[in-house]
Amino acid sequence: QVQLVESGGGLVQPGGSLRLSCAASGSIFSVYTMGWYRQAPGKQRELVATITSDGSTNYAGSVKGRFTISRDNAKNTVYLQMNSLKPEDTVVYYCNADVRRTVLGSTRAYWGQGTQVTVDS
Repeated sequence: QVQLVESGGGLVQPGGSLRLSCAASGSIFSVYTMGWYRQAPGKQRELVATITSDGSTNYAGSVKGRFTISRDNAKNTVYLQMNSLKPEDTVVYYCNADVRRTVLGSTRAYWGQGTQVTVDS
């Protein structure tokens, strides 16, 4: 089994900052691309940012310049530093990781349980 455990969500005022963390654990051979997605009620889950194992990043246009994704490969952990937060950033954020569990196994995507971010004065 593979688990992704997120932390760092909460309530912040507009213009404030939060840092999300997501650690992958369990039976893991290798972790490839990791990322953050978000989903508002009644809407599709959307990409926020991704980072490959060699550090290449990709951002949604709505967060570019405000959010920074990073990772610690030794800890199988991905981070999302969110600055200049806006009320429209208020949604549930989900961690995602492409994981291979064994040397000969296939790679599949795993999801965290989600963490709520609320931006409100």
